[in-house]
Amino acid sequence: MLKRILIFLLIFLCTNTFAQKQYNVLDWKADVSLNTYLVQQMRRQYEKRNTDFSEALKTKVQTLAYIEKVRQKAKTLFGKIPPKATLNAQVTGVIVQDGYKIEKIIYQSFQDHHVTANLYLPNTTEKLPAVLLFCGHEDLSKATESYQKTAILLAKNGFVVFVIDPISQSERVQLTDLDGKALTRGSTTEHTLLNLSSNLLGTSIAAYQLFDNQRGLDYLLTRKEVDTSKIACVGNSGGGMQTIYFAAIDDRVKAIVPCSYLASRENTLASTGAADGCAQIPNEGAQHLEMSDYLIAAAPKPTLVLAGRYDFIDYNGTLQSFGDLRKVYASLGQSEKISLFAFDDGHGISKPKREKAVQWLRKWFYNDDRIIVEPELPVLTDKDLFASAKQKVSLSFPNEVTVQEKNELLYEQQAKTREAFAKLDLVQRKKNIQNLLNINLNSQKLNIEKVGDVKVKGLSFEKLIIRKDDEIPLPTLIAYPKSKLKKVVIWLSDEGKSKLMDSVDLSDESTAYIFADLRGTGETMDKAEMNDPKYFSQDYRNAMLALHMGKPLVGQRVEDITTLLDFIVGNKQLSSAEIEVNTKGNVGIAALHAAFFKPQINKLHLYQCLESYQQVLKQPLAKDRYGLVVNNILEHYDIPDMVSWIKSAEISFHK
Repeated sequence: MLKRILIFLLIFLCTNTFAQKQYNVLDWKADVSLNTYLVQQMRRQYEKRNTDFSEALKTKVQTLAYIEKVRQKAKTLFGKIPPKATLNAQVTGVIVQDGYKIEKIIYQSFQDHHVTANLYLPNTTEKLPAVLLFCGHEDLSKATESYQKTAILLAKNGFVVFVIDPISQSERVQLTDLDGKALTRGSTTEHTLLNLSSNLLGTSIAAYQLFDNQRGLDYLLTRKEVDTSKIACVGNSGGGMQTIYFAAIDDRVKAIVPCSYLASRENTLASTGAADGCAQIPNEGAQHLEMSDYLIAAAPKPTLVLAGRYDFIDYNGTLQSFGDLRKVYASLGQSEKISLFAFDDGHGISKPKREKAVQWLRKWFYNDDRIIVEPELPVLTDKDLFASAKQKVSLSFPNEVTVQEKNELLYEQQAKTREAFAKLDLVQRKKNIQNLLNINLNSQKLNIEKVGDVKVKGLSFEKLIIRKDDEIPLPTLIAYPKSKLKKVVIWLSDEGKSKLMDSVDLSDESTAYIFADLRGTGETMDKAEMNDPKYFSQDYRNAMLALHMGKPLVGQRVEDITTLLDFIVGNKQLSSAEIEVNTKGNVGIAALHAAFFKPQINKLHLYQCLESYQQVLKQPLAKDRYGLVVNNILEHYDIPDMVSWIKSAEISFHK
């Protein structure tokens, strides 16, 4: 019996695979096509950046101009942050240790949103330099052993240290059930899902973290123990990311030490792909910003880069970025203020790196360059260091506003800007949306190659590769009508044409049928193994790279649909017919935009398609939605707005 079942399953799988492959058009491994295209386009952006950077090094004046330019670009990317609330800082407990004490702190960043932290205070009455210590992605966050030891070593060497819990970690998990239990398996997943919603509103988790950290510095500067002219920031891994962003934006920091983070954005995105959502900022590539540029924006402040030669963070990228920094500091005549310490270990702020960090900060704040040796240091449990009453801010504060809730409030607040946008004349609205999607709708010459035929339900479909300059080839199937042509029906799906062909009614003999795979679907769908399931999106690496470049996948797919329309208009057998577009899944969003720009579409039927981006804000745990993200779209319009503006097509949504 078992043998029969196995034989049946084998036959089924082979038959199903053959059924899908017979509809394939492209004769190469097309699942890498979209990523290859995006990487090529991204490299062009960085070629421009590298040319500008080389030019900037010619004179000190040009270098200073470049520094100011990247500073302004960084501020543009982080432009949308919440209004400040009163800090309402509380000291909820004190732990007395040998030579220092630890205060448990809670403060408010935006209204009803609380940040937990630990403040390490040396036993002295003197005002001391202070360090903001930014944590990586460990769930223990401020209680992570290496961060406790970093803070203690700094405190024992004359620094006040403020260790801040990032969003989604330790006491600050945002997506929880009523008992405070996390709804995701880790901070990187939560960061990514919250970042998705934030991007729709023109902000990011990186911006929320930056804001929390700036509010932490606001608090630190209120403390009588702190010398406010001597502030440093140190961070490891995800905390290293927070460090370089903070350095670019906040002038109050005077020395910078990122660990296990600095590399090359270009090389990382081209090889391993995007990391989790808190590290990714839309339009970074469009602004020609490399990782090194965030630290260049802070030049010539004393900066020490810590790295492990065997880190999963690309060490060659670290050397490349450090090389940029060294050239900038040399141009400014301050080479002594930049240094790299690389140790033969892996990821993390290990003992040798901690010692070097403390030595570096003492050099610049105490004029003391003596070698630091870390003794045995006691560490506490996370429970010892919790600052909130119930170990979660969501449980400890009845009116706590999570990032998800803040995004929902922001959506409501942006209703006024959407109303104002809707009142613009149609020409201006189209121009603005075209810019938002970064699309070119000008008709281009098409190169059409027939590569075969396939029979489906008695119809003969031609296999076509439709090409236009500098774009991904579009695999297409077309069957011409058996009788006088009345309409052309286009079918598109998230899963691709192969999953549709056998389920669609093809019986109307007066209809021409077109099935195509928009980029990133069907034949050009990315490999599953290239998209970590913890990010909840099967097109994560390509969607994030597209946003990085300022060319969201929605816009790119609009261009693919207009290519199909250009094909129809240029085909004498089809050009006079009514055009109906049917979509399955969220490629419907691209089709909706195509109908807005192109009046040739007469009917649009959207199956299983998102009907409002507000659903994304309310359902952050839903999967496969990164391909829908257009940065800052909700400041301008939502899907129902778009539907109301389309007068040339009959539109319907179907479950």
